[in-house]
Amino acid sequence: MSNYLILTQTLKAAGMRLTPQRTAVCRFLAESDEHPTAAMIYDELKLQFDSFSLATVYNTLDALVKLGAVNALGGVGDDSVHYDADTEPHVNLACLSCNKIVDIPSEHVTHLDDEITAATGYKLLGARVLYYGLCPDCQESSNR
Repeated sequence: MSNYLILTQTLKAAGMRLTPQRTAVCRFLAESDEHPTAAMIYDELKLQFDSFSLATVYNTLDALVKLGAVNALGGVGDDSVHYDADTEPHVNLACLSCNKIVDIPSEHVTHLDDEITAATGYKLLGARVLYYGLCPDCQESSNR
């Protein structure tokens, strides 16, 4: 099942109406290779709708995070919360200079999820493994 369908079905199962605005937020998240902020999503979608607000974006994101369909990564030096629609276990690497976030698959994160579930009995809805540093491009720029 595609990420888009997972996101929209999650909202629907929670009793939320699938408005064109909400489905556009879900599509943007599902198709994004970046880890967008609410403002980035709003700026990208606002011209598509006569009635579209930043509050709609925040409310949709908040619902998806609470339902475990999206991870909120927090700030990466830019005082903005970034969102990740990929809830499969992985590591995020965030550059504190350019604020780029990349996904790194890791079997260790999967094992950690299994270990935590077995030890606590929690049903995990998501996880956030976020490393901060300087990407190779920013390291090269600072060395010049």
